[in-house]
Amino acid sequence: MKTILLTTVALATFATAHEYNFQKGWPTTPEGLQTIGDSHGEIDVDSEGNFYVSVVGGEKSGIQIYDASGKYLRNLPNARNNFHGFTMVKEDGKDVIYAACLGDKTTAFLKLSIKGEVLLEIPLSAIPAEIGTSFALTHADRAPNGDIYVIDGYASDRLLIFGADGKFKRATAGKGEPWKLNTAHKFAFDTRFEPARILVCDRTNDRLIHLDLEGNFLSVYATGILKPCTVDFHGDLVCVAQLASGISILDKEGKVLKRLGANDNPTEFNTNGVAPEKWREGITTSPHGATFDKDGNVVTTEWNRWGRLLRWNVKL
Repeated sequence: MKTILLTTVALATFATAHEYNFQKGWPTTPEGLQTIGDSHGEIDVDSEGNFYVSVVGGEKSGIQIYDASGKYLRNLPNARNNFHGFTMVKEDGKDVIYAACLGDKTTAFLKLSIKGEVLLEIPLSAIPAEIGTSFALTHADRAPNGDIYVIDGYASDRLLIFGADGKFKRATAGKGEPWKLNTAHKFAFDTRFEPARILVCDRTNDRLIHLDLEGNFLSVYATGILKPCTVDFHGDLVCVAQLASGISILDKEGKVLKRLGANDNPTEFNTNGVAPEKWREGITTSPHGATFDKDGNVVTTEWNRWGRLLRWNVKL
């Protein structure tokens, strides 16, 4: 009886999720290219519905821009090819990119307009020596109060907080108690709650955790989320790109409502070596970035040597 009850509850939960259709043939790659290029980065969408995709290698490395139909428009001037994690934010009614520079010898963070103007650069030297001298910065975002948060996700797992002027304020979180982070890959400000929280992808621990805006540990939001890389929000829903394949859609309570594109072949995820001839329609390999658009459609960019984007549309 208990098994039947649990099954019924599970089915009811899944029934509340949107249905999604995979969109074949999206996007159209830049002219002359079979794929977008080596990808180990991020994707986000501007207020006009254009998608910005960071690409680390190939003829069109940097940030590639696509319209909603998937047509390649252009590359963003001054975007570097080491934008492992970036966020599109609104400032004074304008779209602005906050980007962490991974493995850069001089720069920790860049703030760009969508025309490619450099609005702010934070050098690594802005971080006090007592905080550290070697960093692997994986994501950046703007806090509700205007502060700049950058996470050291491939090294110390600490959040580095700067003022809006780029001056260092403090470091918080990390591998120690009570956080116990292990590859704090990316994060996002979770404004579904009041006050807002920070939702962190604790990748190696297969979980998502909530911190307050000071970096204090609040709670475990979800467990069993295999290798979470990126989170993004649409209303009360959150999508999670999982390096161990698939895009999970969770509700505000952290329950998984839907999983898109899950791969049943373990040799084809947690790797960037799945060649195009092995790609399957609607089946992911190693999702690394993900975003909702304004209509709740989901697009992911994969960690893949050739570069791959996949899109699912909300079924109307």
